[in-house]
Amino acid sequence: MSNERVQLETEFLIGEKVGAVGYVIFNNPERHNAVKLAMWDAIPTVIEAFEADDDIKVIVLKGAGEKSFVSGADISEFEEVRSTPESTKNYENAADGGMLRISKCSKPTIAMINGYCIGGGAGIAVACDIRMASDKSKFGIPAVKLGLGYRVAGIAKLVDLVGPSFAKEIFYTARTFDAQEAITMGLINRVFTPEDLQAGVDDYCSRIAENAPMTINSVKQMVAQITRKDGPIDFDYCEQLVDDCFASEDYVEGRTAFMEKRKPVFKGR
Repeated sequence: MSNERVQLETEFLIGEKVGAVGYVIFNNPERHNAVKLAMWDAIPTVIEAFEADDDIKVIVLKGAGEKSFVSGADISEFEEVRSTPESTKNYENAADGGMLRISKCSKPTIAMINGYCIGGGAGIAVACDIRMASDKSKFGIPAVKLGLGYRVAGIAKLVDLVGPSFAKEIFYTARTFDAQEAITMGLINRVFTPEDLQAGVDDYCSRIAENAPMTINSVKQMVAQITRKDGPIDFDYCEQLVDDCFASEDYVEGRTAFMEKRKPVFKGR
């Protein structure tokens, strides 16, 4: 498979295409991939580039190196980017915009977690559709230790995954917990050894990539409708998603492939 870089505005966020997978790589390993403001600003750019590429079927978010997924915000730049109410609001808007762009992505997203997944890193992971982690990973949200405010969208997504009680425990205590606890809570989907993590993610990407994109997207959109907090489910929209699937070329291909006892080749239309 060929590797292809996506042009980005910052050296700290890398977009890399490997076959049918688009990788978003948080590239600040000297600081355990702590997120800088420029990284938040760049996330929509790479996500949109991957969405526009029909060859990409799955988007994987990961940290550079072997020690961390994302260890939170880069506190070393706070005096510059979060020292006043105005700059803090600008930073929070950029962070919210980055996480919203991940959660609203039209393609399946997987957080590949190896090592620390703390604070904003947990927020990024929660914004993804699926979370897969190594058994050496550590999780936590230390907002209460820093006196930070945490916006409702991030808390809501955590509650959707782990429920109100675990969400309160995670925030109230700010403690760090391991992958086994994370999977028990429902925070992550799968746990692997560090050596097997990439193979596990590759396997899931392959499984997803060979399935019908329109059906996958319809499920993603309907889950978003079911879990939305800003209004009732739009049943007409959901029904249209179903109708679009049944009217698609992929539905014809799926039926034909089943009858011919072969793997379908879906085109997303």
